[in-house]
Amino acid sequence: MASRTGMFQAVSVVWESVKAVFIHQNMPGQYKHLAAALAADPANQVVFITKRGDRPLPNVRRMIYATRKTDAKPHLYLRSTQEAVYHGQEVAKMLLTLKNGGFVPDVIAGHPGWGETLFVKDVFPRTPYLNYCEYYYRPEGQDFGFDPSFAPSLDSRLALRLRATPLLHALEACDRGIAPTHWQRSTHPPAFQPKIAVIHEGIDTRRLQPDPAAAVPLPDGRVLRPGDEVVTYVARNLEPYRGFPTFMRAVPAICAARPGATVLVVGGDEVSYGSPPKDAKTWREAMLKEVEADTSRVHFLGHLPYEQYMAVLSVSTVHVYLTYPFVLSWSMLESMAMGCAIVASDTAPVREVIRDGENGLLTPFFDPAALAARVVDVLADPRAFDAIRSAARKTAQDGYELQSCLQQNIGLLHRMVEEGAR
Repeated sequence: MASRTGMFQAVSVVWESVKAVFIHQNMPGQYKHLAAALAADPANQVVFITKRGDRPLPNVRRMIYATRKTDAKPHLYLRSTQEAVYHGQEVAKMLLTLKNGGFVPDVIAGHPGWGETLFVKDVFPRTPYLNYCEYYYRPEGQDFGFDPSFAPSLDSRLALRLRATPLLHALEACDRGIAPTHWQRSTHPPAFQPKIAVIHEGIDTRRLQPDPAAAVPLPDGRVLRPGDEVVTYVARNLEPYRGFPTFMRAVPAICAARPGATVLVVGGDEVSYGSPPKDAKTWREAMLKEVEADTSRVHFLGHLPYEQYMAVLSVSTVHVYLTYPFVLSWSMLESMAMGCAIVASDTAPVREVIRDGENGLLTPFFDPAALAARVVDVLADPRAFDAIRSAARKTAQDGYELQSCLQQNIGLLHRMVEEGAR
């Protein structure tokens, strides 16, 4: 591979062109900025293998696969493994199509979580493979068994070990790995951690910043603006993994203590992680059966376009983020970049970023009363938490700023390409 200085001078990357393949069933996933940055240089060729047919990226060739349907019923412990094999097989066919067409990538980057990358090295054994090490399932000390409301069975514990099968294969096969946080890296087997770099995908802190002109219209005709008394909660979906039950159980006490407060809840009603409720269609419905919420003050906004989501964070007086010991949400870092005063769960992934009383406030995950008390403290005297808001934004800028993270990601890819060309 020849070299010249291209679009990546800022990271001292010197190459003439690169052929890159990204693999993620939910395109673009964690590769939104990285794939786009590579594709922005016309000298590069970027291919994305995925299940999705929407969310196009300019100058990126999309290859869509669909998994086979089967009537076979595997052993309970092997259900996720069988599905992973089918995903891996279909992606292998896509890679073979590229190979037979004369396209040999200089580097492949993929998420192993659904088994898609199982056979990458069997099709392209000499191409460097960068494995996205988002999370490794374990029966102790993480999400499994964390919530006493969902006591795990022995079967689920044994099945969990095999659920990690595609992750383990990916760790063994990859040339290098990348994890977004140190805690997420630590969930992986110690023997493989030396080849896992910690680099986040990045948060666009230049775009994500407080907007004094933000406005959030409500169904009753009111418009919320910065300075109003607003509690915000955001999750992709409203579910126990992101502490939705704890939050809802805290809402009545918050509303009683602060009669002028409005609560904004952003998120869908599907299940991203864990299980659906037994006695309701959604976790929102389940919690509204348990908790009395004044619908004139508690507003469920569903999924929002990004600009409206930023407006919600801009009007927030206090923002709540809760999570099991699991993957850290982009939304927490985005709310920090927006200068929110955050009350967050005192759980391991959060503690890596938030220091209690410095750039946020921590509260026990399962304690609605403690959560309500901390939220009320901020609502009662918002200006007393200005230093925490500033520190939160600085944390996002210093450790997770998009351009810095992007440069590090591109630099890692470049080193892998150079090593692969030797």
